[in-house]
Amino acid sequence: MINRRKFLGTSLGFGVTLLSLPYATGNGKPKRPGFQLSLDTPTRFFDGKTCWTHPRVGVIPGGNGRKQSLAVLTMNRLDLAGSDIFIEMAGMHSSDLGKSWEGPYTVENLNPAEQVLENIRRPVSVCDFWPAYHARSKKLLGTGHVAVYTPDWKIPPVRPRYTAYSVFDENKMEWLPPKKLELPDPVKFFSSGAGCVQRFDKEDGTILLPFYFSPPGKNSQVTVATCSFDGNELKYLGHGNEMAVDDNTRGLHEPSITRFEGTYFLTLRNDQKGYVTRSKDGLHFDPIRPWTFDDGSDLGNYNTQQHWVTHRKGLFLVYTRRGANNDHVFRHRAPLFMAQVDPDRLCVIRETERILVPERGARLGNFGVTYVSPDETWVTVSEWMQPKGVEKYGSDGTVYIARIHWDTPNK
Repeated sequence: MINRRKFLGTSLGFGVTLLSLPYATGNGKPKRPGFQLSLDTPTRFFDGKTCWTHPRVGVIPGGNGRKQSLAVLTMNRLDLAGSDIFIEMAGMHSSDLGKSWEGPYTVENLNPAEQVLENIRRPVSVCDFWPAYHARSKKLLGTGHVAVYTPDWKIPPVRPRYTAYSVFDENKMEWLPPKKLELPDPVKFFSSGAGCVQRFDKEDGTILLPFYFSPPGKNSQVTVATCSFDGNELKYLGHGNEMAVDDNTRGLHEPSITRFEGTYFLTLRNDQKGYVTRSKDGLHFDPIRPWTFDDGSDLGNYNTQQHWVTHRKGLFLVYTRRGANNDHVFRHRAPLFMAQVDPDRLCVIRETERILVPERGARLGNFGVTYVSPDETWVTVSEWMQPKGVEKYGSDGTVYIARIHWDTPNK
């Protein structure tokens, strides 16, 4: 059962409608599904030393004796004294699609645990976790990777890393102990993981899981793995072409995949700029290209993830960027924007850009996207309270759910 011994933060749960966007089709441009936006804040937490990060939601459709769908949220608690020091996994859940929430509470099975790696006993944290419903198995499957620390909770420059996954037990209302996705070639994939990646589940249950890895002596590269999942075990079946950049950056990271009108699209993080590419089979992708607006100018996204919002009548990108009066924000990671993508030209349509979550000094670059129902999609994010002093702009560790209410059902 859910461990309720440790409640952290404040459960809030209210919404404010921001704007209505009834788009029309015209001028030969892509169709634009209409939508309204509202913003919920289910919880907030900042004690000057820790805050919430990586809030993401998976939704289990109604059934199994439940009339309503069950929304399950996970998030890491971050120690602000260091870089990416994830000291706890926490959860919340809602049986009324976000009108009210239970939690936050600690998720014992996904909390940091000591492991012996490279003959060193050290703390290991499951992090960058993304729960999503797997329709074929009718299971909520969460994927992410692990942060491996030194015994005194520092991140070493060279460290093992692997994709971790967990299945949610709906009857016990708890996440099962995490497992490791086994990959071939332990040298090439010594440091690899599917952290903060948006996967795609095909109709037959096969999973397309993007991940990034650092071959010995090389910068990080990206590929997409095809996996099977039987409701219990996630198994690697193969992977597609390996994508890299020839520059002085750390390489490519945090890829996310979607499918729109029969074509697969992949977006990728890089220190200097975000990249995009597409594929017919979801495994073999065209050469990557930088993200731009439709006028050819640079999107302004860099060293930060981007993810997809996919409607049957339109493809959208969620991202952060420069040039929004946000020079005071770390890596310009706020506000959080959404705009429609031209799938033929592989660019962002500038006139469609809207703010999903406003900027209050703290970064918003680590977020998730959830298909909730044909009528609603959620984007979840928290105010990451680093560096010290961001609270002077108004941030307080709030966790946000930006609700996209579609005018046309998204089947």
